[in-house]
Amino acid sequence: MIPPRFEYFAPATIDEAIQILDRFEGEAKVLAGGQSLLPVMKLRLAEPRALVDINRIPNLAFIREDAKSLRIGATTRTNDLNDSDLIHKRYPILSDAAYEIADPLVRNMGTVGGNVSHGDPANDLPACMIALGAIFHLRGPKGNRAIPAPEFYQDTFVTALAPNELLHEIEIPKAKAGQGNAYVKLEKRVGDFPIVGIAANLLIGSKGVIQAAGLALTAVGPTVLKAVEAERHLVGKAPDEAAFARASEIAKGIANPTSDLRGPAEYKKAMVGVLTRRALHRAADRARGGA
Repeated sequence: MIPPRFEYFAPATIDEAIQILDRFEGEAKVLAGGQSLLPVMKLRLAEPRALVDINRIPNLAFIREDAKSLRIGATTRTNDLNDSDLIHKRYPILSDAAYEIADPLVRNMGTVGGNVSHGDPANDLPACMIALGAIFHLRGPKGNRAIPAPEFYQDTFVTALAPNELLHEIEIPKAKAGQGNAYVKLEKRVGDFPIVGIAANLLIGSKGVIQAAGLALTAVGPTVLKAVEAERHLVGKAPDEAAFARASEIAKGIANPTSDLRGPAEYKKAMVGVLTRRALHRAADRARGGA
């Protein structure tokens, strides 16, 4: 199908983009890579009066690490996560997820900001952002806001991003010695949306016990889910099968999948347990210096 008519804007600054979004009072959409927005427009599931193309705004595409954090710009392409040595070495969970998204054409066009801000309950990167403790930096007419990733996702395709706000940067706590993370995904075909996706992040201390844990589930609820009780269970435990098996059972308890063409709900819930153990073991191996 052909999308409905719309006005097109290509602002040169963030402030100009926000002014346009504010002027259209919720009837304008941000266009970055377009890999999430344009398909729903073609199906007439979204009919914005205007598109605000942010690709010409300078300094929105970057991956850099400073003394406290990793920072990723909103228009950074998904494939840039695959191409970054920094990401592969210190934040491999992000390259795990990026490599599994769709196909090379989509990864070269789609943006990190678009993937995390769309609110799709089956997107890959939101779970990784929650597991890593990311903060989303938003800007609107009233100034800047910093929203922790777990608070950003509210319901299916519903986020904390106001219609006149722009997500411009993602901040992730700087990786520490003894930290390892992984994203594991079950899919029918390579590049599909996940049947189940699990993001795990562990910090293992010098005494060999887990000091901090991040665990998030995708595609098994109305939005991405943070497994808070499973995280609490892991802290203070040795990173072994017993701890991971129990955490997996706890994670299964919060999963609320629906039956669809990708499989029955019972199967998906069982796979939450299997993939959670797998992701935790892989994260622990990486924390110990493995691949």
